[in-house]
Amino acid sequence: MNTASAAEPSKLSRWLDSDVWFSFRSSPVAMGAALVAAACLFCAAFAPWVAPHNPFDLASLSLSDARLPPAWMAEGSRKYLLGTDDQGRDILSALFYGARLSLVVGLASVALSALVGVALGLVSGFVGGRLDAFLMRLCDVMLSFPSILVALLINGVARAMFPNAPDNLALGVLVLAIALPGWVQYARTVRGSTMVERNKEYVQAARVIGVAPRRIMFGHVLPNVLGPVLVLATIQVASAIITEATLSFLGVGVPPTSPSLGTLIRIGNDFLFSGEWWITVFPGAMLVLISLSVNLLGDWLRDALNPRLQ
Repeated sequence: MNTASAAEPSKLSRWLDSDVWFSFRSSPVAMGAALVAAACLFCAAFAPWVAPHNPFDLASLSLSDARLPPAWMAEGSRKYLLGTDDQGRDILSALFYGARLSLVVGLASVALSALVGVALGLVSGFVGGRLDAFLMRLCDVMLSFPSILVALLINGVARAMFPNAPDNLALGVLVLAIALPGWVQYARTVRGSTMVERNKEYVQAARVIGVAPRRIMFGHVLPNVLGPVLVLATIQVASAIITEATLSFLGVGVPPTSPSLGTLIRIGNDFLFSGEWWITVFPGAMLVLISLSVNLLGDWLRDALNPRLQ
């Protein structure tokens, strides 16, 4: 018991003394981006408890509160800090719930594309030969199409095949549509790192003593190629969130009963020129805030894990 309790502080102290933690502490941009991303994630995850109103509770909505400006303007109300939309929904509460859905779709699509891309890139780089050539040509074909067009195609075909699909299935199709074009970057990154690792001494030693190729691939090579994947996944989260917002803005994203940030921007765009700018500006600012903070964290992580810059 005493040994375990003594070992835990030593691990924590080693981590606090590491180069990555020192780089984080010495970077005001990374600390600020992490603070903003953590705040957005907290508000989205705990939206039912943090949001002042429930924007999906129709019984609490009143058309007399529709299109109210933010609280600091002349006709604003302290009850609605950032104003209301055309249905009387609180904009601030809608932002929390919309960011929640956007983050879920973004994180799920990145996790799926990373899982597929890492597996295919690992097999391609380790096995080589015709399988490697086939997978790389498949990557070239995928890269020849814009990712937004592939997502639109998948989403359109799924909507035509399942016109009355439930919301859960529609969200699953959206995650698949965003994840399918995104696995290529992971596959090519992991393939290059795997081709370097498979020729190193520890892999040759494992082969000599009779370790199975599958165990070498997943137990020895995989942990050593996950560094670039972590950096790429961090940056891809922001890209996935923007793609989801784009699809929702075009009306082919999340279901209307579960609006995301892109849906809120599309709804507010109809009232932008009539003077109700807050309906679309605040969701757009929330989207920019999340994407910018995640991108800044990804840039810092890329530099922190790059041994040439240490």
